[in-house]
Amino acid sequence: MMTIPEIEFAYATAQPIELLRHPLEVPEATLQGRFYPYGFPIEVRTNCADVLSQLDESYGVFEKRFDTKPVVVDVHVLESDEAECPLTPQYQIMMPLMVSIADGSNFSVVDYEHLHSQVVVTAAAVKYPLYLRYFFLEPAALCHISARYTTPIHSGCVALDGRGLLLMGDSGAGKSTLSFACARAGWAYVCDDNCMMLNQQTQRIVIGNCHQVRLRPSAAELFPEIRGVAITPRAEGKPSIEFPTANLPHLRLAEAAHVDSIVFLNRNWEGPPQLWPWRRDVARHAMRQVVIGTPELRELQYETIERLLTAELFELRYTDLDLAIERLQILVREGR
Repeated sequence: MMTIPEIEFAYATAQPIELLRHPLEVPEATLQGRFYPYGFPIEVRTNCADVLSQLDESYGVFEKRFDTKPVVVDVHVLESDEAECPLTPQYQIMMPLMVSIADGSNFSVVDYEHLHSQVVVTAAAVKYPLYLRYFFLEPAALCHISARYTTPIHSGCVALDGRGLLLMGDSGAGKSTLSFACARAGWAYVCDDNCMMLNQQTQRIVIGNCHQVRLRPSAAELFPEIRGVAITPRAEGKPSIEFPTANLPHLRLAEAAHVDSIVFLNRNWEGPPQLWPWRRDVARHAMRQVVIGTPELRELQYETIERLLTAELFELRYTDLDLAIERLQILVREGR
């Protein structure tokens, strides 16, 4: 900033004075891009080409499917001499805002009410793509999509003969493993762990990322084709084996499925696999725990969950994967 004497001298000598941006203002976003995560449009404005490249890495495989109001994401990258990856962010919710803060130069603000996310990160963060995408870039869009337009369901999803099946359970219950095993057996693969049910519909339609598989490293003992695939260092949580389904062209993929049955997994079972009726009140509470958003958006998601709960609910008790798949095939084709 110029001092008062400097301003006086400039005017006295008729020198042009350029009104600079305030030093606290983030860099101006001069680049734009449009992407379609899960088929929904998002508009991205940034001052860094690497941000657009990383978003293309995340969402370039998706094409437009829905004519919804675009989510707007602003990503401002600050110059930095730092070399280390920033800290894991901490989250605070003050509706209609969700704030994610790693430090004073790496943070984001999600505005649920206005479909707008603002992200500020350092150049150091951009050097760590997994960190940047997992904590900042992907949530900036998905927080809105999974509140206003869909309801997140913590489950895998596969389909057989046009009938979709959700595989649910806590983390480590085997959702990804059984989803991938079904896909190898000829089922259509929708997603292995996180799917989203469309809001404001009359049918039970779920969508997912059929373009990627993520498995625990121990799954290499079950599936020969993934042996030797490098372990992906997760930004958070346990290491995993992640790979695009394009690497396995024999898999049948589906971006969406109509849900006919919901199956909660219990693989701590000795003996032949069995299906038992499952309680809707327990399922309802488990599903509601995941939703987030303004009170109006949560009510919309609760309605979506009630629509999903009109499907049949079961618990699958099993140990052997192949026998479990056979039992699920009987469920789909014979309804029992």
